[in-house]
Amino acid sequence: MTLETPVSAFYGVGEKKAAAYARMGIECARDILYHFPRAYQRRGNIKSLCDVSDAEVVSLLLTVASRPINTMVKGRMTLTKFVAFDDTGKCTVTYFNQSYLADVFKLGATFRFYGKIKVRGNRYEMSSPAYEAYFEGKPLPEFFAVYPLSEPLTQKNVKDAVKIALSGCPLEKEDVIPGNIRDKYSLPPLKKALNDIHSPADYPSLAQARKRFVFEELFTFACAVTMTKNAVHGGRAPIIPQTDTKPFLDALPYTLTAAQKRCAKDILLDLTNKDGTPMARLLSGDVGSGKTVVAALAAYICCSGGYQCALMAPTEILANQHYKDISELFSKLGIKCSLLTGSVRASARKKILAELESGETGIIIGTHALLTDTVKFANPALVITDEQHRFGVMQRAALAEKGKDLHTLVMSATPIPRTLAHIMYGDLDISQIDEMPPGRQKVDTYVVNESFRERLNAFIRKQVSEGGQVYAVCPSIESEEEEGLVGLDFCEETEQKPKMKNAVEYCDKLRAALPECRIELIHGKQSGAQKDKTMRAFAAHEIDVLVSTTVIEVGVNVPNASLMIVENAERFGLSQLHQLRGRVGRGERKSYFILVSDSESEVAKERLNVLKENSNGYKIAEADLKMRGPGDFLPHGEHRAKQHGEFTFGIANLCDDMETLTDAFACAEEILREDPDLSSGEHAPLLKAARRMYGEEMKTVN
Repeated sequence: MTLETPVSAFYGVGEKKAAAYARMGIECARDILYHFPRAYQRRGNIKSLCDVSDAEVVSLLLTVASRPINTMVKGRMTLTKFVAFDDTGKCTVTYFNQSYLADVFKLGATFRFYGKIKVRGNRYEMSSPAYEAYFEGKPLPEFFAVYPLSEPLTQKNVKDAVKIALSGCPLEKEDVIPGNIRDKYSLPPLKKALNDIHSPADYPSLAQARKRFVFEELFTFACAVTMTKNAVHGGRAPIIPQTDTKPFLDALPYTLTAAQKRCAKDILLDLTNKDGTPMARLLSGDVGSGKTVVAALAAYICCSGGYQCALMAPTEILANQHYKDISELFSKLGIKCSLLTGSVRASARKKILAELESGETGIIIGTHALLTDTVKFANPALVITDEQHRFGVMQRAALAEKGKDLHTLVMSATPIPRTLAHIMYGDLDISQIDEMPPGRQKVDTYVVNESFRERLNAFIRKQVSEGGQVYAVCPSIESEEEEGLVGLDFCEETEQKPKMKNAVEYCDKLRAALPECRIELIHGKQSGAQKDKTMRAFAAHEIDVLVSTTVIEVGVNVPNASLMIVENAERFGLSQLHQLRGRVGRGERKSYFILVSDSESEVAKERLNVLKENSNGYKIAEADLKMRGPGDFLPHGEHRAKQHGEFTFGIANLCDDMETLTDAFACAEEILREDPDLSSGEHAPLLKAARRMYGEEMKTVN
């Protein structure tokens, strides 16, 4: 077996299970080894029966006191029931439709049981708890991994696949991190780290494994970014003639802010630079700060000089929104603007491509469809990408290959602190729009707890009855047993977090509470077409309340949305919350942003108060960086499956401090000074990892 062995070749993996793995982005042994647990059941925290409370998820060490009896009940269900005890009491244990367990639980044998317990006076009951045989002198592992799943896979299926890969793959020569760097930062080698993250014996081994893989991802990312700086910057780009921008500015129904003018001047100087150095600039600013019009001005400068421009957005709905905003403006200026996405019909696509290749089209707007080989330009000069977190350096370079040494402008709606931006986007110059246009109303922000639930529902009803629309955001998609779990971002002495609300269950409860409202659900596990359909319906006011996960963080403009409620607000980063807040207050309606949190943590309360008291994205970002670390600024998604044109981190989005990111970039720069192409044998695993991280788009690295 090698790391490239397909999971379809694993024992017990048939066609359906292989397809389920593929849906999670798992195709080979390497992928299953890097399919890290989403959390751990802490089964080593053994309690006595006398210390448990009703409905608590607990671990109990119990000895079987009666022979299990199988009983057939109505509906052809079989109950297997027995009594087990410890020094403080007796517990009735029941399993359903598992009659074979009568032979497993031998009289006098001891097991560790894990699950939810019912307490009725001095009677204790458990239904279908997890169990492990216990033998004196052979301690059981404290942690039990819980993996992200896709139907019909079970936790046991994934654990078995991990065991097969761990035992069968030669890992000694596959370590991405060179030995000297592992020694410098006290990081475990690959095989030990994989064993410890999938089956940790204790907190210290789990902490070290997590530390190693956070470093590995950031180090690989740093190497990939650093390797492509020369490719993005190299050569000579078209020198755009000085252009009179007055026709463009006169066509706008408003005046640019001072910050927009300052950023536009930066871009104009880059494009008209006489030495032909390609522009590589990051344009960041809050949602609604006016990045798009600055980018449109850059496109106008290029088109007026006889060149073409491409604008690439991460989703069809955003590409359509940009086209709607920009095409109307450019039609007044006599510049042809076209839209190219995956859903464009073949006949229309052929016409669009012909007009682009002939030079008739000045601006092409689209999704990753712009990366295909059939897209050819007559005289390209500028590539604009929206939402840097959805496109890596490699994708920008791939689009830039449509013409030699193009200018690139990257728009990001996440206000990124300069200290972090210079590390993450060191290949880009930075322009920040740090003021909002006049007339943009302030969104009132409140922090409440569960006791406000009835008032929240009444407020939703009021907003809808007055013609407004509502977002309700949850941190997870579907119901998962969260009690007793330790997350990868754990701290041994962590405070108990409130139970996590999930979008599916929340949507059902909201529909029951507000039957007069049209309520729909959107989340990251839905297909792109389904998400687009739902967002279009919401934008058209065919939906009153949209229940979602953070998939709407990058979303369509809905000026009618006047209220957003975020559940379990303590589980989100401040910058992520601030970006969500930017989805409301975009029209004339007075708008509200309500954070719901039952957390008793003083740190959580302090963080949420920063958002309540502050509306400046950059100040919030700096506070988030100090209080939470850089994880919230790193690109990540709801699951590991990587879509075309989209880049996600698997574990580094949870990193706790700036130091790891800084160290990773320092190590990358040191290695690449000595081995710029990572061509030495020692660095072969690192080069392969960098290419895997960015996929086929990493064409610029030889």
